[in-house]
Amino acid sequence: MSELPQLLYWTAALSGCVGLLYTGVMFLVALISVLAPTPDRRKDARTTLNILIRRRPR
Repeated sequence: MSELPQLLYWTAALSGCVGLLYTGVMFLVALISVLAPTPDRRKDARTTLNILIRRRPR
């Protein structure tokens, strides 16, 4: 039973890293959707952002 605390620690650490990575990707795509030089790229970035946050387009 002594391995359970270590397993929980690594699970929490991995979950935190994945959460930070996902947040970073979301921030990057949101930034691109605002700062992209062409309307087509901005539209593609917004579409990708909608897919990532699983939101339906309006």
